Amino acid sequence: MGMGIDIRNRLARRAAEEIQSGMVVNLGIGIPSLVPNHLPANINVMFHAENGITGMGPSPARGDEDENLCNAGGFPVTLKTGGSYCDSAVSFAMIRRGRVDITVLGSLQVSERGDLANWIVPGKKVPGMGGAMELAQKAKKVIVLMNHCDKAGNSKLLRECTMPLTARACVDLIITELAVFQVTNEGLVLTEIFAPYDVADIANKTECEFTISQKVRQIPY
Repeated sequence: MGMGIDIRNRLARRAAEEIQSGMVVNLGIGIPSLVPNHLPANINVMFHAENGITGMGPSPARGDEDENLCNAGGFPVTLKTGGSYCDSAVSFAMIRRGRVDITVLGSLQVSERGDLANWIVPGKKVPGMGGAMELAQKAKKVIVLMNHCDKAGNSKLLRECTMPLTARACVDLIITELAVFQVTNEGLVLTEIFAPYDVADIANKTECEFTISQKVRQIPY
């Protein structure tokens, strides 16, 4: 079952809460690309793309696209005042040097230790790993936005990932349509629950163990 646009925006809105003014933020393709739509106007952020942009603005209106200006996923973008371009070598140097404060990524699976598997479904063609390997290792905070279960109903939160890993023990925060988990040295901690779900719903759909925070935030519609 695919995700409705409202649920996708719900996840993006929660991820946007992690972003503060002055940050450099890298967004993956898919749900993460919706995050800028949910930032308050007073938050000033430089969005970074691996292909060499720092300071991406909102998506252009149809007809206003610049054919030479796109993000790492190939989608048209705009540039904010004060934004800049560089080649992808410099862009990756920014990532590897730890200059990216937050990366928001989609994922196929995440383990209870925060291992990330998000670059290939075995047997399917992909364009490559892209910047995910560097971002997962070097961004100061790694946030994953994903469906709680795959199309077959299997949990994407696992004791051990079964798909090839992008990076080990790198994820800090997991946001699904059911809940928000912090990844700690002791494993996953459930910190927030989206209405209308409860702990039993989440436990039913989570393959790995998790602990429950003493204070759990309920997120209304």
